[in-house]
Amino acid sequence: MAARRLLWTPFLMAVFLAGILAALPDRNVSPVAGAIFVHELKREHFQGAFPSIHKNYSEIPSDTPITFHAQLLGYPDLPRWLRYTQRGPYRTGYLYGSPTMKDVGRQLIEVTAYNRHTYETVRQRVIFTIVPAPDTQMPYQAEFFVRNRDVEEVLPADAQKQFQQALDIMLEQKDWSIINITSALDRGGRVPLPIEGRKEGVYIKVGSRRPFSDCLLETKSSDNQFRCSLDQQPVIACYDSFSPQFRVDWCNITLADLSSLSVTERVPVWGDGVLEDGSEYNPPTDSPEKAFLSDYLLTILLPLLVALLLCLLLAYIMYCRREGVHKRDLKTSDVQMVHHNTIHSNTEELRHMASSRDVPRPLSTLPMFNVRTGERISPLQGRQDSAHVPLILAQQ
Repeated sequence: MAARRLLWTPFLMAVFLAGILAALPDRNVSPVAGAIFVHELKREHFQGAFPSIHKNYSEIPSDTPITFHAQLLGYPDLPRWLRYTQRGPYRTGYLYGSPTMKDVGRQLIEVTAYNRHTYETVRQRVIFTIVPAPDTQMPYQAEFFVRNRDVEEVLPADAQKQFQQALDIMLEQKDWSIINITSALDRGGRVPLPIEGRKEGVYIKVGSRRPFSDCLLETKSSDNQFRCSLDQQPVIACYDSFSPQFRVDWCNITLADLSSLSVTERVPVWGDGVLEDGSEYNPPTDSPEKAFLSDYLLTILLPLLVALLLCLLLAYIMYCRREGVHKRDLKTSDVQMVHHNTIHSNTEELRHMASSRDVPRPLSTLPMFNVRTGERISPLQGRQDSAHVPLILAQQ
């Protein structure tokens, strides 16, 4: 038995390591700075790499639920320009985003696919080689909010091409290109109710080297802004070629003119957040002086002043507004005073006479008494008492 265990141990370890360390060849992609990039994570591509699929187990379905996890190699999350989305374990996953000039270079993304039935994993490294755009001068940018689409419905190339064609037809110029695509949930939007036809919404930003057309400028006119304040769609002169495939919210359109900005202002410079070797962080020591007298008066003295005024008002009502006995007697007529004094004196006299007379208490107030003899008997006296006198004469 010990020999068999020694023979089975390497085999089990090999199977275990095969399930854990299954990997696909590296994938090289080349995003362009300043343009939208979409990398599709196909389930079929990862499904064929699971070890259980190669063994052709009959209990494993062909349509395996797979979820993905992507991260920058050596870090717990993705770069700030890259996002990941997957609607469900039976849907395709997407890595998408718009890199900037600061992100130009090589970034290594590790994608892990999880088999939700067998808990197997398959890893693949995606090498992002971000290259600068041949011409990044797109000073005129417009962002549209599409209400009837989710972000994964716009990421495929066919959907982007359809939106691009509708934009070219409407604006009558073909130099507009998609810069970025953002889900409405990333902008603070709320998840819609589980009702058919409800979508999260998606923001699509486009850029051009030519100025805005009159059609786009009409959406920002004062009349259309007033209609938007009344929850009405603005009136535009050009034909809305987006409808019905894309329901654009014309009240939620953003126009940005960056032509007046310099190159340094147009491309923000972000720090890496890491101090140089041998350097120390010196926080600012000079803090602006601030007077807290007004805050003190507002939080301490004002409530005390209000409480003092209330106490003075209550004291005035209790001690200054009540009528005294002398003042009350002056307002009372003499006849009423004589009548009151007479009743009072007679009551006192009767009370004095009742307290001074020596009259025995009525028998009815005693606890027990004999009707015939008038003898008082305690109610606690037992029935075996030989000196018991019957209450009724017939009981003798």
